[in-house]
Amino acid sequence: MNAIEQSLAKGPEHPPGNAVTAATPSRPELPAQAFGEGKRADRWALSRLLASLGSPPIELAIRDGARVGVGSPIARVTFDSRATMLWVLADVPSRFGDAYSDGTVTVEGDLVSLIEAVDRAGRRTVGRRDPFAARVSRVLHRRHLNTLSGSRDNIHHHYDIGNAFYELWLGSTMAYTCAYYPTPDATLDEAQLAKMDHVCRKLRLKPGESVVEAGCGWGMLAMHMARRYGVRVRAFNISHEQILWARERAKREGLAGSVEFVEDDYRNISGRYDAFVSVGMLEHVGVKNYTALGGVVQRCLGGRGRGLIHSIGRNRPAPLHPWTEKRIFPGGHPPAPSEMARIFEPWDLSILDVENLRLHYAQTLRHWLALFEGASERVRAMFDEKFVRMWRLYLSGSIAAFTTGSMQLFQVVFAPGESNDIPWTRADLYAS
Repeated sequence: MNAIEQSLAKGPEHPPGNAVTAATPSRPELPAQAFGEGKRADRWALSRLLASLGSPPIELAIRDGARVGVGSPIARVTFDSRATMLWVLADVPSRFGDAYSDGTVTVEGDLVSLIEAVDRAGRRTVGRRDPFAARVSRVLHRRHLNTLSGSRDNIHHHYDIGNAFYELWLGSTMAYTCAYYPTPDATLDEAQLAKMDHVCRKLRLKPGESVVEAGCGWGMLAMHMARRYGVRVRAFNISHEQILWARERAKREGLAGSVEFVEDDYRNISGRYDAFVSVGMLEHVGVKNYTALGGVVQRCLGGRGRGLIHSIGRNRPAPLHPWTEKRIFPGGHPPAPSEMARIFEPWDLSILDVENLRLHYAQTLRHWLALFEGASERVRAMFDEKFVRMWRLYLSGSIAAFTTGSMQLFQVVFAPGESNDIPWTRADLYAS
């Protein structure tokens, strides 16, 4: 899954290397409806920060000191000191998240609404950035590599922090990917099961077929395919914690004979299969490895069969937010369709269908956040207050990323180019 793409640091869809703090002239001016009070130097610094965010309708303040704002603020962001404010101002994309996590920055008002407002306002700053600050940002924000060893380290950072933590807020399916809501009032568990059926119908699975899954999470999709559709599944994952959980669950449910969970990298998949599926893994692969992934798919399908890739994405290429990449999803990258094409084009794989489920992911995240908040005391006991605040920001910002359109959720169905075993219409996808 997937990562927070918005924070008070950044509007959406900025080109690689953008530093939002340099989005305005050296002496930014607040709009006419702005207000402010306190020491002149502090007000100037707060104004610079507010203007760099596109002047959203929020208030920025230093505790017991200066404050500035625009319009009727929907929320107030308070820095505990001038030093904190200046420290954040120097590198907003990375440092705001850390300051919020540490508690040196507090938010009064709805966090999701605040981030949405900053996200939308930030679009107005596009094209008005300081090139020097952008270069500095690229130096400071080192990317995590997705080599064989690097990928294992990146996955361990996020997924091996304890199954008990995820069990608190993912629901009974333990699906950490976008759900599919047949109706807006569906529950989280209903929507996750509907997502699994949606994937299986798109793959047109038939009893007795073989399926390979690249990146299986806690294995619930693999077990669902075997249980409901009568297929044999080999599911690959490099998260040790998830694989152990999945194997134990499959054994309890009597599915160990039809589902094999393999603790290995997708690059080492071998054998021929009727279907290839990957849900929520592509974000961790890295664009440089997409052609190799396509080679794995081509080898697995051997000129026949069907495939589906489900991934967070963007409308155009851009890096993951630096704070998210550093603190939550090292090595993560949500691809644009133009980047995903590197999987299919070199291997003559035909794209049959593309569906965008971004509003479904926003709803999924709302359910996750509600469960997370309900379990926050237990999370705090497992980790600490900083961890709670960090994940609250991540989940809240992720909701905003999907509601504002900064992030997308693509499901791409494909088949080998020479295969005529492809659907005539889409009618069966939505048949009751």
